Amino acid sequence: MQRHVRFRGAIGAALLFLFALSTAWAQRSVSGKVTHAADGSGVIGATVAVKGSTLASLTDQEGKYVLAGVPDGATLVFSYVGKISQEVAVGNRSTIDVSLEDANWSLEEVVVVAYGTRKRADLTGSVVAINAKDFQKGNIQSSEQLLQGKVAGLQITSGGGSAGGGSTLRIRGAASLNASNDPLIVIDGIPVEGNGIKGSDNLLNSINPNDIESMSVLKDASAAALYGSRASNGVIIITTKKGASGVPRFNFNSQFSTGVIAKKVEMLNGDQVRDIINAHAAATGNTTYKEMLGSENTDWQDQIFRNASGTDNNLSATGALAGIPFRASVGYSNQNGILKTDNFQRTSGALSLNPKFFQNALSVQVNVRYANTQNRAADGGAVGAALMMDPTKPVYAENKFGGYWEWTDAEGNFKSLAGRNPLAMLELRNDKRSASRFLGNVELDYKLPFVDGLSLRTNLALDQTNGNRTELISAQSASNFLTGGYFRDEDEGKVNKLWDVSLFYEKDLKDIRSKFDVLLLHSYQDFLTKVYMNPAYSADKSTMIPGSMPVFATDRPQYRLDSYLGRVNYTLMDKYLLTASLRRDASSKFSPATRVGYFPALAAAWKLKEELFATNSNVTDLKLRLGWGVTGQQDFGQYYPYMARYSIGSNTAQYQFGDQYYSFSRPAAFDANIKWETTTTKNIGLDFGFVDNRISGTVEWFRKDTKDLLATVPVAYGSTFDINLFTNVGNLVNQGFEVVINTNPIRKEDFRWDIGFNVTKTKTDITSLRKQEDPNFTGIPVSGIQGGTGNTIGMHAVGQWPYAYHVYQQVYDANGKPLEGVYVDRNQDGQITDADKYLFQKPAPDFLFGVNTSFQYKKWSLSASGHGMAGNYLYNNFQAERSVMRNLTNPVLAINNATSLFLEQGFQNNQYLSDLYIENASFFRLDQIHLGYYVGKVFGNASLSLNAGVNNVFVITKYSGLDPENSSSTGVDNTIYPRPRTYSFGINFDF
Repeated sequence: MQRHVRFRGAIGAALLFLFALSTAWAQRSVSGKVTHAADGSGVIGATVAVKGSTLASLTDQEGKYVLAGVPDGATLVFSYVGKISQEVAVGNRSTIDVSLEDANWSLEEVVVVAYGTRKRADLTGSVVAINAKDFQKGNIQSSEQLLQGKVAGLQITSGGGSAGGGSTLRIRGAASLNASNDPLIVIDGIPVEGNGIKGSDNLLNSINPNDIESMSVLKDASAAALYGSRASNGVIIITTKKGASGVPRFNFNSQFSTGVIAKKVEMLNGDQVRDIINAHAAATGNTTYKEMLGSENTDWQDQIFRNASGTDNNLSATGALAGIPFRASVGYSNQNGILKTDNFQRTSGALSLNPKFFQNALSVQVNVRYANTQNRAADGGAVGAALMMDPTKPVYAENKFGGYWEWTDAEGNFKSLAGRNPLAMLELRNDKRSASRFLGNVELDYKLPFVDGLSLRTNLALDQTNGNRTELISAQSASNFLTGGYFRDEDEGKVNKLWDVSLFYEKDLKDIRSKFDVLLLHSYQDFLTKVYMNPAYSADKSTMIPGSMPVFATDRPQYRLDSYLGRVNYTLMDKYLLTASLRRDASSKFSPATRVGYFPALAAAWKLKEELFATNSNVTDLKLRLGWGVTGQQDFGQYYPYMARYSIGSNTAQYQFGDQYYSFSRPAAFDANIKWETTTTKNIGLDFGFVDNRISGTVEWFRKDTKDLLATVPVAYGSTFDINLFTNVGNLVNQGFEVVINTNPIRKEDFRWDIGFNVTKTKTDITSLRKQEDPNFTGIPVSGIQGGTGNTIGMHAVGQWPYAYHVYQQVYDANGKPLEGVYVDRNQDGQITDADKYLFQKPAPDFLFGVNTSFQYKKWSLSASGHGMAGNYLYNNFQAERSVMRNLTNPVLAINNATSLFLEQGFQNNQYLSDLYIENASFFRLDQIHLGYYVGKVFGNASLSLNAGVNNVFVITKYSGLDPENSSSTGVDNTIYPRPRTYSFGINFDF
């Protein structure tokens, strides 16, 4: 609490200081309004600058501006992205209003691409740039969620509703089986690792969403191949906000939110359980479970969930000091999860400097950001325990287990195989996780004086994260009672170093109506992980828990990438565009003989508008694009898969000699010739815009062919030291099309309506899975499930989607009721065996779609957006496990709860492998509704805006489970942390 008071006091003091500072800068001023020529509405965020100086200002929510310190006789430059700039002489005027004409919509907009920027009109690859004004609105804790539903082909699936939790990202489907399918994340020119660390499962939540200016999604190989070995799954480039010339401007925004549980699982109540158990006793004569019944009607879900409050505060300053443009920001976020004890906090700071020296010959870009995240992680297992716990039992009891009711035997000892009290799992456990991340880089761009158009560039970057996890479980916890509780402290650090050096040359050959640029680059990147492992102790740290001593106290896995790149962009007559590139990568994850890979790319574009419709005012943009390229894959977790090595056995497989236990080493399976997995991408796209771009969009076809798949496959006995081997085997094909349409049906002075949607159709086929053909090979079993021993529900099979479900075909009676244990004898051999299983549906969707709309009426704004999937199926593992009588009458002599499906089906035993539990999980989710109101000037020159919104508004689906949106590639749906519905209210000050 004291920390929060100190933070609010610091914010207040900073606000007072900044108000005083802004007043001190005020001098003689020019004011006015900048409007859209098309409808007369105000242009928000337009730049008003004094020509030839660093003095500048931005327009407010109404398009108004105030520029102090303007000398007589000066010239003002009015500019805005997508508009034609205007220059106006001031003379002796103090009020100047201007109207800006559209410059072919956003064709002049500069888009961040790999190793540079390009005008949108000159793009040859499949690149989508989303700016801050188009980001997802509302309560956003992790930066990738800003893109939800905004980009065709981009699938963002959160792992659940935990505070600060991350998401699974896929661009145009999966391109690999066992290697990573995550896109490469590049932050201000720094390729970063997206996986977690001890102390944080989601490193992207260390980037404050309020500091992000734009996010570019590179979807095809011609756009992404510049990142070579790491770009087979696409690239997301995050560009943070930078400084701007002119008088410093300040912004403070604060948001308050409350999250509530949107949906609960339909379980039996206490009365229903008593009726079923009593009926079972009457039918069988066995009263064992009847005698265990309690008298309560406890809703265990109500016991573990809560309304979750949160706050997010950000303060920033942008302008120039001593002629140096800068942006500085601080932020603090505190978010509770709807699962009790769950809490996430982030404190962040960022500084950007971008000065120029030597008459603008040397451009310097300095970006420094630091974030500290603190997370008390709730035990996610409590969700499953709440759905398992007997509702006839009370929450509390007089016992030695902290006063929480637990299943015990006749001697009062905990039944370890029975269910746990879920509230005890939360309140008797304190799992503290912290991560501190420093991310900084210095970019220098020097225009060499001896060759016009030639620049020398370098980028030095460091991404360093230190994480800690301290887990403490009370000595009174039933599951840890025998060891006196549990305590373990773990540390991990990650260091990512980057050095890029490049030469860039551009030339405009006006005589032949051509222009071109050439990039030559060398990049070196080093990734080091430092792991510190400790044994576990009792809660009071006095006794080490047997079997918890790690085999190694420390580990320092490391790998490096050494790369060379060449790229050429050529434009002829401003109609024909060509891009060609070649990247050479060497990765230490492969042997010296196979570690070098070459990744070429080629793209072309034809501006049909300029060629065929130059005089047609109704055609604003029409461009045909073609692309081809090869990207690589080396992100598969292992560091030395090519080396002969030994692995140490676990503590549960030790040998005893005398009084001592020893771990033994055994040779690990390896492939000395393992090499790059490569993906070849082809695409054809058409960008269009009509009627002053009031109708615009893209239609695109793509195909990705992945060969030499990195996968773990079964091998012949005796061929290596294991029955499975991680190697190159098989091929995969992923293809589909995308359609994006954005429209502006109404564009008037006081009212504007925009609406857009995108849809992506994909299909993925495994085309090969073995190095040698085997007629008896049917596939690789995958997708382990909860229930039974070693059961799997999926299979990688040739001609099928990855993770296709491999199940028995259920038989139903005349009324459509499933018959327990009765399946179709598909091979008609008179018996039901594994040979009767068939491949049925798959987890991946056939279609992805997103929709968004916004209204602006005078000072009001309203926006809404949603996304969905179609053709995706889930295996409802939870129903398969919990909807049978055997679950209610647990053989370990305990009563569990069951789902309401038991009342309909009445199954006695689990039928895990029936296609009954493969359910259509198509859905549409309305992600957010956001309402804004511009109050206007307050406190002198400060302007105030108010906003309110709802996130996760509703879901439309036929799926019977808790949530049809599942982040697991296997499609196995066990209980997850529910996604909350969040209500938020925010204020925004500009001064």
